[in-house]
Amino acid sequence: MPLIYLFVILAAFILTGCAKTVPDESHTQEPEFNHTSRTIMDKTSNEVIPSKAAFIDPTQVDDVWQRIALQLSFAPSQHPSVQKRVQWYLQHPNYMDEISKRAGPFLHYIVSEVERRELPIELALMPLIESDFDTSAYSHKHASGLWQLTPLIAKHYGIKIGPWYDGRQDVIDATNAALDFLSYLHKRFDGNWYHAIAAYNTGEGRVARAIRNNLKQGKSSDFFSLKLPKQTRHYVPKLLAAATLLQQKKMKFPRIANKAVIDILLLENGVILNDLLTWQSLEKLNPGYTRFPALLDGPTHIVIEKKHTSQWHSYIAQQPNMPSNQWQQYTIQPGDSLSVIAQRHSLTVAQLTTFNQLKSTRIRAGKTLLLPLLADKKIDYSVKSGDSLWRIARTFNVTVSKLKQWNNLSKETLQIGKQLTVFLAPL
Repeated sequence: MPLIYLFVILAAFILTGCAKTVPDESHTQEPEFNHTSRTIMDKTSNEVIPSKAAFIDPTQVDDVWQRIALQLSFAPSQHPSVQKRVQWYLQHPNYMDEISKRAGPFLHYIVSEVERRELPIELALMPLIESDFDTSAYSHKHASGLWQLTPLIAKHYGIKIGPWYDGRQDVIDATNAALDFLSYLHKRFDGNWYHAIAAYNTGEGRVARAIRNNLKQGKSSDFFSLKLPKQTRHYVPKLLAAATLLQQKKMKFPRIANKAVIDILLLENGVILNDLLTWQSLEKLNPGYTRFPALLDGPTHIVIEKKHTSQWHSYIAQQPNMPSNQWQQYTIQPGDSLSVIAQRHSLTVAQLTTFNQLKSTRIRAGKTLLLPLLADKKIDYSVKSGDSLWRIARTFNVTVSKLKQWNNLSKETLQIGKQLTVFLAPL
């Protein structure tokens, strides 16, 4: 037999032996994420499917949504719960308009953080599922912010929660804490992202019990087979459905420029803004500060629009005086110390020092201190028939967002007779 025919036969044999059976698309096993190449590995077939990101640099495209779409790594799911949610999105075509508007200032940062940690890009979509990208969102379980962190989880990951600042609503602090928590859950559930994401929603104990129960009964432990609360059973499918819409371009996601629009600047000391009109955007970008314009007891950073960065540096360099007409004043008495005054008004020495821009803790009788307590009037308002948050907010010249924040409200429906706390700003 001629030598060339031997090569042809041998090549055909090798190709036949290497061929793989096409996996059944109906399986529900979760994908295993490959951190290095952003590929997915199907656990049923062990087939590695390369991401489109291998051909296009996601950082170079024009749209952040496209940047996400290029890096999606979870296998598309045909599970009915996922497809049902896909249809819901398609029946609400304007839904993504509001989402993109809210996500605009922050999505680039969140995507960059997910990439930096080499986590699945799908995690950048979780604020869409958690809060509709609403920084002021509250839940009935007292979860708050874009990532809907509970007080327990937030404090465990070092987030401050106090009368002046709630870090769950700070996008920088909350994103770091949420990604830390998700990374822990991924490890806790042996690299299964669906289990980790479900545990983020309902708690790791509940997911672990559901897995154990299924294994004891000889059942599959994949996410779709677990007996979980209704909300959690829909939670992962919502995320997969949003990813499907992006991946398959089934729905328009209004463009968000693929570039940083915010700067995260060092904030060594607290600041009281004396020019609200100029810095109106700060309240939107730094929603963790609950008593704006007082930027007190927060993190060591502040979020600024890039176009205002140099202006902010100039503002801080001049350290404008506190607007005294907005704050309560205290005349120092003989024998007073900062610690005594602070304790008397449920404050800290650090707050008094920062607020009064003191270079030392020495004070003199007869001098006046400003207290970081607004010279406003706190009232308890009883909800009446026909009231709405919008109507109450307009009556007292405050925002609905602040009403929800002050009263830990997760929704806008009110109960007649419920007492609401309202702070009336000084005129």
